[in-house]
Amino acid sequence: MIDPKTRAKYQATIGIECHVQLKTKTKLFAAVGNDAREAPPNTLVSHICFGLPGSLPVLNEEAVHLASRAAFALKSTPQAFSKFDRKHYFYPDLPMGYQITQYDEPIILGGSVDIVVDGQAKTIGITRAHLEADAGKSTHPAGADYSLVDLNRAGTPLLEIVSEPDMHSSAEAKTYARELYLRMRYADVSDANLYYGNMRFDVNVSVSQTEELGTRSETKNLNSFRSVERAVDYEIERQIELLEKGQRIVQETRGWDDAKQKTLSQRSKENADDYRYMPDPDLPPVVLEDSYIEDIKAEMPAMPEEWRKRLSSLGLDESQIEILLDAEVEESQVNYLALIEMLLDQPDVARQTANWQINVEIPLRREGKLTQFFNDSDRLELYKWTYGSFKAGDMNSNQAHQVLIAALGETSIPSDMIGFAKEKGLLQVSDEGEINTIVAQVLKDNAKAAEDVKNGEMKAIGFLVGQVMKQSQGKANPQLAQELIKKQLGI
Repeated sequence: MIDPKTRAKYQATIGIECHVQLKTKTKLFAAVGNDAREAPPNTLVSHICFGLPGSLPVLNEEAVHLASRAAFALKSTPQAFSKFDRKHYFYPDLPMGYQITQYDEPIILGGSVDIVVDGQAKTIGITRAHLEADAGKSTHPAGADYSLVDLNRAGTPLLEIVSEPDMHSSAEAKTYARELYLRMRYADVSDANLYYGNMRFDVNVSVSQTEELGTRSETKNLNSFRSVERAVDYEIERQIELLEKGQRIVQETRGWDDAKQKTLSQRSKENADDYRYMPDPDLPPVVLEDSYIEDIKAEMPAMPEEWRKRLSSLGLDESQIEILLDAEVEESQVNYLALIEMLLDQPDVARQTANWQINVEIPLRREGKLTQFFNDSDRLELYKWTYGSFKAGDMNSNQAHQVLIAALGETSIPSDMIGFAKEKGLLQVSDEGEINTIVAQVLKDNAKAAEDVKNGEMKAIGFLVGQVMKQSQGKANPQLAQELIKKQLGI
């Protein structure tokens, strides 16, 4: 470990290239299925994927549509003119000998992503984002002296988002990666499943003691926010240690070994001229009309940044807001935010509904204890009824939690919630005669506490109310119980 004094002498600079797999039904240039998660090797392929002579690519229109949505999610606008290029390199999993990508005229130029780290707001610039076809996948069986190539992934539509080198810590890099993930999910351009590699991060890191940037390394194919953070930390430490020993940083591509929690050298880093870029002669430029771009803009949903403002205005704190933002994309069959949106004109109801979702429904679903899914209108009515009953004093806080758990655990939301709550014993008793009887018995059994209250020691009344609640098995209305205690004691 580098000591803090030595670490403080260096400024780390970080940029991230993120590959986002677009959620199209077919590949970028071939009419072949795009979901290779469970497919046997080399079954989602065509003559285009194999790069056979004479095969001609045909652009997937939906990929352009999704990339255009991503532009607005990145606070940019899709370019009216973009084109495709060939990027030449020779790997076994790239049969054509080149990758179809966008070089000097991509579909997205500029943009930004706002993040907050340790309470400090920061804007990370987006240099560009371009469409490209993914390569295949090479696997290396343990103990074997050969490798295998699976071309199911070859031709998958990717949007590569390139950030400016605006980050200077692993915390900023991790936060940026998560925010990018949320934006792509909320814009509905990608499933962004990190486990399946729908979103992968290439992290560029350099360190320097001056304003001039140092030599960078690129750690490729990171597939979790934690690995982004740890790879950055490792690279900063590794590079500082080399420089402190008087050694040189090599510009190279590195991989991340999650088991060893370290980066490993893979190959020297190529420059743009090594790839011999050239315009693709088989693909015409992409020209977007102004009306097309305006239509895309009009269909965009609220992004995480807008939701943070809405939820903050309800009085939710930062941690509560982030729980809701994450939960919205974790469980696609439950619309947590849509429910709140329906209640924004009733802030008190919306705030309490958000709290119940955070403290009741979301934890239970994450633990697998709630498996039923209901339409938004049924869930809305459940939460509104629970709020009304809670505010009217028909249920206490614990009973409200329990009635939500019970109702959400049913195969359908009960149509008669009052009857359902009564059956479950989850309504407070507000019958004055019934509570009077319990109060009389509690005062008799706790004469000293009753005398203390009569003598002005009002702290003791809390104890007496607690005894009433205990004898009523938590069903008595505590406010009414307190009033009846005072009445029977003549105060």
